[in-house]
Order: sequence, then structure tokens, then C-alpha cells
Amino acid sequence: MFISIEAVYIFLGIITLLGSLYTFRDQKNPRRVTSGLFYFLYGISLLLGSVIPPFVMGLLVIVMVIIVGAGGLKVGSYGEASGEERQQNRKRLGNWLFLPALLIPIITILGTTGLKDVKIGELFILDQKNITLVSLALATLISLIVGVVMTKSRPMTPIKESRRLLEAIGWAAVLPQMLATLGTIFTSAGVGKVVSDLVSTIIPTHSLFWVVFAYCVGMALFTMIMGNAFAAFPVMTAGIAVPLLIGQFGVDANHLAAIGMFAGYCGTLMTPMAANFNIVPAALLDLKDKNHVIRVQVPTALILLCFNIALLYFISL
Repeated sequence: MFISIEAVYIFLGIITLLGSLYTFRDQKNPRRVTSGLFYFLYGISLLLGSVIPPFVMGLLVIVMVIIVGAGGLKVGSYGEASGEERQQNRKRLGNWLFLPALLIPIITILGTTGLKDVKIGELFILDQKNITLVSLALATLISLIVGVVMTKSRPMTPIKESRRLLEAIGWAAVLPQMLATLGTIFTSAGVGKVVSDLVSTIIPTHSLFWVVFAYCVGMALFTMIMGNAFAAFPVMTAGIAVPLLIGQFGVDANHLAAIGMFAGYCGTLMTPMAANFNIVPAALLDLKDKNHVIRVQVPTALILLCFNIALLYFISL
């Protein structure tokens, strides 16, 4: 393939590493050395993750955790434009400011649908196993170039802005990768079997409704713990869905997977562990209450969870 998912991670690693160099040099950051080291190690994990031995990668993660735990991660100064400068740019560009943001979903859809199975010679243009993610990365890169040209920014401006956003997110930026890894470990350790045994002792497994209830609620709760429905899915599916819903009641696996993930997303709305969805917006918007996003989403999440339970039950009858 011409553009693989590995190339995407390499690109992200380069951006992160360059941003860490600015952090190291930021005299206004009281923890510039440790903060720079944190983002430098994070960049290394993205750039060389496929070649670094797992044990060494684990050591890098431990160092990052120690830095955060010891209070070594702080935000610095970024030389942002003044309010007057931003206002002048808004007046000059007008609604064209929305063009880069709109290009991202448009190009992603075009890449996912239009470039699927497209080859140049014997090589696919995009990674067929990760075509959506690669299309998203390509769309982001194109939108970045368009934004730089439109605003007449310097080439290093995207690096500086990436650094500012990454430091606003802080340690939560690495949470999705860690939680996804934890889900794999849980599955390999047989947590699904433990969940299955626990469910069998608590609920009447001869009742379709109560098994559906346990699966959907379990997906939501485990997602709240893991912060990632994709991490919760293999555990809950191995523990409840496969042996009980599919094996015992013959529930359609496609319906089960779709609604089960939807139930997990309800948990995503209610946990700070889902950093990308709940903590990052609060940080970027500089909200005083960092859990404000979660508080607003809880009623919607509970209503949707009840709907998913009812839907899975009735289509499984």
C-alpha cells in the first residue's frame, strides 16, 4: 500500500517529538524538562512503536506514569495571537475559516468510499484494513495544508498549535492507548470467564430479558471502567454474549454486536476515563467544572441504555 496506518503513526510521532522540543525550551514552564520528557517519550512510542520491544515500551510507559504522578507535567506559554489579531483574521477570512474543518469529513468519506480497493499497479492506495483511519489522517493533512495557505501561517505554526492542544489535554492524551491495551490483557487473562461465572450466580440465566439486561448494563459499566467500549466489548462478549445470548438463545451475532457496542457508548458518556470525549472538551473550553460535560450527558446516556436493552430484547424474541 502507498499510505498505511503505520505511516499515520509515524507522522503523529514526528509532530509530537517536534512539539516536545518547544516544551524543553519553554522557560515559562516550571516543569519544562519533565514535561518535555513526557511528550518526547509519547512521540517515541508513536514513531517507533512497531519496532520497540514490548518490555522497553513498558518501561517508557512507567517513566511517563512516574512523571505525571510526581506532578512533573505542566502547561507552558505558547505565544498565542492576541484577541485583536484573532478578530482581524476572522474579519479577513470570514466564513472561509470553516473550510478546513469541513474538508475533514468530506475527504474522509471520499477516501473511505471512493478509494476503497483502488490500486496503482499492484499496490493499494490506502491501507485496506484501516481505510477509515487512514482516510481521516489524509483528510486532516490536506485540511492542515489548506489552513496554512489560507491563513498565511509559517510552516512551524501547526507544530506549535499541536503542542498547545496536546498540552491542554495533558496526560489524558495517552489514556485511549493504555485502556485499549488493558482490555486486551483482561481478555487474555480470562476476565470474560470470571464475568460469565459471576452473571450465572446473580441472574436467572434461563431468562432472555435478564441476560440481555446484564449484557447491556455490563457493557456500559465496563466501558465506564475501561473508558473504551472497544476494550469492554471482547470481555463482555466472551463472558455473556457468546455463551448465553448466542449459544443458549440463538441471538443474531450482528444485532448483538451493534447494539452491544451502542450500550457501551452509553457508558462512554458517563465516565472521565473516556478522556477524548469528556475530559478533552472540558480542557479545550477551559471549563471550571471538568466533569460538566459528563453531568450534561448522563440523562441522555441512561435513556439510550434503556432503549438498547428493550431493542435487543424484542428483536431477540
